[in-house]
Amino acid sequence: MPLQRLHDALVAVSHIERRLEPFVRDALDAALRAPQAAVAQFLINIQRRNEHLALAEEKLQPGEEADTQGIIDLMREQMRGRFKPGGYERGGNTKTHGLVRGEVTILDGLPENVRRGVFATPRSFRAWVRYSGPGPDVPKDIEDVGFVSMAIKLIGVEGPKLMDEEKLTQDLICICVPTFPTPDTKTNARLQYWSLLHQPLWYFLDPRQSHLLDFWMQSLWNKTQSNPLGEAFYSCVPYLLGEGQAMQYAFFPRSKVHRKIPGLPFGAVPDNYLHDNMVRTLDAQDVEFDIAVQVQTDSHRMPIENAGVMWPRRLSPFVTVAKLKIPRQTFNSAAQMGFARNLKYNPWHALPEHRPLGNQSRTRLRLYRELSDFRQKMNAAPHLEPTGDEVFS
Repeated sequence: MPLQRLHDALVAVSHIERRLEPFVRDALDAALRAPQAAVAQFLINIQRRNEHLALAEEKLQPGEEADTQGIIDLMREQMRGRFKPGGYERGGNTKTHGLVRGEVTILDGLPENVRRGVFATPRSFRAWVRYSGPGPDVPKDIEDVGFVSMAIKLIGVEGPKLMDEEKLTQDLICICVPTFPTPDTKTNARLQYWSLLHQPLWYFLDPRQSHLLDFWMQSLWNKTQSNPLGEAFYSCVPYLLGEGQAMQYAFFPRSKVHRKIPGLPFGAVPDNYLHDNMVRTLDAQDVEFDIAVQVQTDSHRMPIENAGVMWPRRLSPFVTVAKLKIPRQTFNSAAQMGFARNLKYNPWHALPEHRPLGNQSRTRLRLYRELSDFRQKMNAAPHLEPTGDEVFS
């Protein structure tokens, strides 16, 4: 109980900070984020041993399967404790801010080494794009932890897939921070333990097993979010880019979007203002993102198995390979939100040329599949592969 009370007090302080932060955050980021990230990454890297792996080479972690099972069990228990049958949300990336239609256009004239998989040929794919909060709860937006995610389901992707439950899709999953909250599966299992106890801060702050550098990295990008349509998003974990070549990808916003948060600093803030700002934006304009890939060139400085390390851009700059366009649209019907709840996103919905790499990705294969199956079972909602032709009133 003392730990819970202290945790709740720290969270209450963070809620006050979230209301004040928007007035100064942009200036602070411009001046301090890059040098702070460089220091944090230096301190992370000096603790790592060079294992002299090849480019795109994976290495199984000790106890990986047991840690994966532990994460699945803990997140399933979280879902049971938070939702009722018929209203189950995802165990992670839980609160849906919006599901919107998009189009991804692969650019012509790309460098030869990136023309692999979906990037091989100039063409366009229809897409369903979901924006969400981290979970495992569905809080008021102003009381969330300052973190948003984006999941893109490309439709019409032909060829064999790593998972056979969908035949013509490719999923791209990313978050608003360039490093993952946990560096590996073992630490992810520890985070889920604390999350089940409703005390996730202790994963980072527990003096017996702290993760202060990861906390620092997350805090540099976590903030009072104003509109997911205007944020940058990062894969954080690597994927194949054809045989023997690894990449991370990112989505960089190109459009000015509606960002006003009513009620700040201490007035009444709408519970779902992120959704509201998305609606205001797409009522008035199209939104665009650049899609870029970063190719691994150094197996130690750009690791496969540690998602807490930010791949240095000076070793390998991002190369723009495609555009995501989200046209003006209406997307806030109850039927469309129900469709969003039932969609399955999994990074293993992928061509073999884009196989997910690393221990967190290997865990995601079972984690996403089993928890999605569990959610759909509890909602009595059979899985349907989307076609892009769905219509909602």
